[in-house]
Amino acid sequence: MTQRLHLVFGGELVSPDKTAFKDVKDIHIVGMFPDYASAHAAWKAEAQRTVDNAHMRYFIAHIHRLRDEETAASATEELG
Repeated sequence: MTQRLHLVFGGELVSPDKTAFKDVKDIHIVGMFPDYASAHAAWKAEAQRTVDNAHMRYFIAHIHRLRDEETAASATEELG
């Protein structure tokens, strides 16, 4: 069975209208989750916890997509 890993992370942004972190060393890694539903629940909890700070933002990264791209690239290299 294919794992659909998702990483939830966030931190304070330079500006609310940008996605650049103020200090990369202060990024909060919430965790890695086996499916989107559990990642979304963790993201929502952190987003609600920090709702009063417009500069705080949390994200869900689809790690399984990165792994799929690596697999596709390897297959292409083998064919080419």
